[in-house]
Amino acid sequence: MTDPTQDPRFRQDPYPTYAAMRSRCPVQAIPTGSRGHTSYLVTGYAEARQALGDARLSKDTATFFAGKGSQRHLHPAVAHSMLASDPPRHTRLRKLVTKAFTTGAVAELRPFIGRVTDELLNQWPIGERFDFVTSLAVPLPVIVICELLGVPERDRPDIQRWSGELFTAGKPDVIDAASHAMANYMTSLITAKRRRPGDALLDRLISARDGDDRLSEEELVSLAVLLLVAGHETTTNFLSNAVLALLQHPAALNRLRNNPDDAPAVLDELLRFDSPVATATFRFTTEAVTLGAADIPAGVPVLVALGAANRDPERFPSPDLLDLDRDAAAHLSFGHGIHRCVGAPLAKAEADIALQGILTRFPGIRLGGPPGQLAWRQTRLVRGLASLPVLT
Repeated sequence: MTDPTQDPRFRQDPYPTYAAMRSRCPVQAIPTGSRGHTSYLVTGYAEARQALGDARLSKDTATFFAGKGSQRHLHPAVAHSMLASDPPRHTRLRKLVTKAFTTGAVAELRPFIGRVTDELLNQWPIGERFDFVTSLAVPLPVIVICELLGVPERDRPDIQRWSGELFTAGKPDVIDAASHAMANYMTSLITAKRRRPGDALLDRLISARDGDDRLSEEELVSLAVLLLVAGHETTTNFLSNAVLALLQHPAALNRLRNNPDDAPAVLDELLRFDSPVATATFRFTTEAVTLGAADIPAGVPVLVALGAANRDPERFPSPDLLDLDRDAAAHLSFGHGIHRCVGAPLAKAEADIALQGILTRFPGIRLGGPPGQLAWRQTRLVRGLASLPVLT
């Protein structure tokens, strides 16, 4: 038995592989790692939605790996993050950050996002080939989340580098080292903010920790790291995947070029078409679970392929077609259930503002090289471009 997702061609276009797997069985066992371990990969929409909302699938990965004698050395603030926890702890932590990402709170950030977008677009060359990823997809969400949290500008390149290393495939030592670097930095920043408080989100979390909510020091550092990483990684991939999809579909691009104000209405379809998160973060069964036709024993990892679920023809007819008139609000790119991405409103606001700015100011934007030669990030968790050459 081999893992079909490890085929090099899978990086370029995973959807034929997903479709073939789904047609055989929407939930099936695959090998993972080099020690003969088995996980279950979910590629069907109904089964994915069930898995994402099933309390019998735990996200307490630290407990799972401790029981397996793992030799990993992730920093505890990363290993025990809100994303890797179950209720009631997850419920308590999520409550503290949710209000920072409500639709109303994000609306207040839109003028700032617009200014940052304009400043980045002002630097785009005319008539020259350049990289969309490094010119906008990476810096925009990094600047926004760092500004929201109160990370000094001089430190943002380090944050960007460590975050990228956390998603490096096949290099556990690099991931572990990045987790310590990020957590140590946030510990130092929290100490500095206690000496000189401000009004950023991190300052408010510090107050919650020192007040009635009583966040532990580890929880405070953990939330800060999670918000930094999750606050820009998904959006970076969303932006690059969305722009690539539009550049490869001239009719859709022309429609938005002529009607850039339609951008908010088509974001869900762009998210569905090429999910910025390929596979949801790790879950494992706490007891025997039946997903679809698959009987999964207790203590087994379950990987939910969000990108595959979004292309399930049982839920989205003609799923390989980018249809800007489709009602795609039920996509799973931000997850589902209690762990649905808390930053989804912010990600969509950034994409909306960025797409409108690009199409208004650079209506002639086009690919700067053959699609088949695009470089994709070498990671199983997220789906995003390492670079996207474009011409204006």
